[in-house]
Amino acid sequence: MRKVYMFVTGWCPHCRRALAWMDELMKENPEYSQIEITIIDEEKEPETARKYSYYYVPTYFVDDEKVHEGVPTKEIIRSVFDKALRK
Repeated sequence: MRKVYMFVTGWCPHCRRALAWMDELMKENPEYSQIEITIIDEEKEPETARKYSYYYVPTYFVDDEKVHEGVPTKEIIRSVFDKALRK
């Protein structure tokens, strides 16, 4: 299983919606709950955020690979989780 890194800001409505979809998906598929997800608020952890190449939030990385940047959908988040489950 691969790690997921999610970059957010506290004021981003798309980030809040993405977090809600993540919770929904974990309830629908308990296997998703096993994924190690690190949520990084770029305003609170700017040093960490600068180590990654992205512009929009939310942004998802699976390990070191950027897999989505910008406005997500529930299906996009599902695909991020599915990618994390594949080795």
